[in-house]
Amino acid sequence: MTGLTSILPFVLMFAVFYFLLIRPQQRKSKQRSNMLSQLKKGDKIVTIGGMHGTVLELSDDIVVLRVNDATKITFDRSAVNNIVTASAPVSLDKKEESAT
Repeated sequence: MTGLTSILPFVLMFAVFYFLLIRPQQRKSKQRSNMLSQLKKGDKIVTIGGMHGTVLELSDDIVVLRVNDATKITFDRSAVNNIVTASAPVSLDKKEESAT
């Protein structure tokens, strides 16, 4: 009985960490990978560094952006932060989606 009571706090701590840290991070990572896989030519995006542009070309790991009429810049696909629509950015957080 004393062995069970000494292990119980560790089991409870792991459960708290799982539900508060690990599971939400896995969900966010899955949503991000879905967003990156749905990227297509013509999408307006924002990179992690804050660069705004329109997708000209796509490959498995490279994105070519048109920043203005004459400038093309190449980024890794993983550098895309979000896809911007005409009205608002596509959110990765469900709480923000339910608020709008």
